Amino acid sequence: MIKTIATDMDGTLLNKVQKVSKENKDAIEAAQRQGIEVIVATGRSYEEARIALDEAKLDLPIIAANGAAVYTQDGQIVASNPMSSEVGLEMIELLEKENLYFEVYTSNGVYSKNYEASVAVLVDIILTANPDLDPLKVTARAHERLKMGLVNTITDYRELFTMPSVVIHKMLVFSNDLTALGQVAGKIKRIKGLAVSSSGRENLEISSEAAQKGNALMIYLANKGESMKDAMAIGDNYNDVSMFERVGRSVAMGNAPLEIQRLCHFVTAKNDEHGVAKAIHEVLKEVQAVNEA
Repeated sequence: MIKTIATDMDGTLLNKVQKVSKENKDAIEAAQRQGIEVIVATGRSYEEARIALDEAKLDLPIIAANGAAVYTQDGQIVASNPMSSEVGLEMIELLEKENLYFEVYTSNGVYSKNYEASVAVLVDIILTANPDLDPLKVTARAHERLKMGLVNTITDYRELFTMPSVVIHKMLVFSNDLTALGQVAGKIKRIKGLAVSSSGRENLEISSEAAQKGNALMIYLANKGESMKDAMAIGDNYNDVSMFERVGRSVAMGNAPLEIQRLCHFVTAKNDEHGVAKAIHEVLKEVQAVNEA
């Protein structure tokens, strides 16, 4: 019996306009009424994840930055899997040498050395999940979000290591040169203690090996005495694979790449067709059948 549901955000819980649909919200609340815990597991920072959830008036635990930090529904951090300072500095040197644009996700927010490139990254993430959207409208929306202060500008990423209490959650690398991305991913995979995934065709997400969605979810549930076998994960991309490989029920979105769909037990509808709600309702039907037995 499914006791926990973990859902990705972009391309999954969120629709084309980056909002939680009424259908998805209603399904989540129906699951909660049945005692099923719903958790968001996202590559976003905690602050960015909260925007859509606050709009929908949903208070949910959040696995942020692909598992680098775990927050309770009231915003208390309960687990952290940061990148070490030594490895973080090594990564900065490598990525700058390769002349690749990247952002650094920290416990103090997201940092970028190039505002316009930050816009391009956000546009890429949204368009990857929703390829039929108007790029101009998406770009305008990205500018609006960044003006809200979700990305901090910095002249040298090394300054982060001099800031008290700031830890590195992950690095998001973006490039239109897929060959360059592939080459640097190969180099990173040879560095002990690091994990590399992707939330879009033109990006890499680099974090501590422990900072993966599946690891974070497993630890979160273990601390509550619960099993991954009783959990369902819903997602649409490669940074969801660590959850799919561990949970009792894996569900790919209808808009997920075919490779991701083949990894999962089930495929639900697309994110703009309330696929999360449909997957949750399948669970609720099973709960009802058990209750009536």
